[in-house]
Amino acid sequence: MSDAAQPSAAEVRAAAEAVKAALDRHLDAVERRSGEDDPTVYAAFNELAAAAEEYDELLYDAYDEVTPFEIPGDGTMPAYTGPDEPSALSVLIRRDYTVLEPQRLLSQAQRVADLDPDVEIGGGENGAEGEARSSVHAALGVLFGEFEPDEIASRHKEFGLEEGDSTLWVAAADEATEPGEWLNAPFDQADPELVVCRFDVSAVFDDELGGEDEDTQERLTLDSER
Repeated sequence: MSDAAQPSAAEVRAAAEAVKAALDRHLDAVERRSGEDDPTVYAAFNELAAAAEEYDELLYDAYDEVTPFEIPGDGTMPAYTGPDEPSALSVLIRRDYTVLEPQRLLSQAQRVADLDPDVEIGGGENGAEGEARSSVHAALGVLFGEFEPDEIASRHKEFGLEEGDSTLWVAAADEATEPGEWLNAPFDQADPELVVCRFDVSAVFDDELGGEDEDTQERLTLDSER
């Protein structure tokens, strides 16, 4: 950033004062809250997060310094608005992987195909030698068609994959859906306000938890914590 574009010391000071005022408003809202889901507390929380983020950005732009605060991003879960006693639930899972060793992936897929001549490759039954290793696309279809997602997760290194972020949402519902009702668009009804709890795994949590040696850190969020 050029000197002309840098915020002034007065702008940084004003942003700091805005954070202090937002802290006072948040504490006042917490002290006066009417219940766990008080909208005043929720609004004060968002105002404090926005003020802190603005200050953090200006501080960095002007002085190349940062704050020790974690600023909630767009992924912050909203307050739970689902039923108090759900009679049904949906479990939504996302796991990201990087294809770290394509040749290992291709070899493992071909081994599966060699052991099972009826394995589906490319959407059809074809046991021809070499088909499973014809492309990463075909190999992924073979492996994810043969193994359960949990087994892929526990054995990802064997398949030449590297784990990225993952999340599991447990969402409440008033009643179970009809068979086949959402299969054409399975994730369109993912409503964060119905999430009872979520379980996240990400390397980004390493710094927050002291940089422990594990490859990833895990975080469980309950609706009562939001």
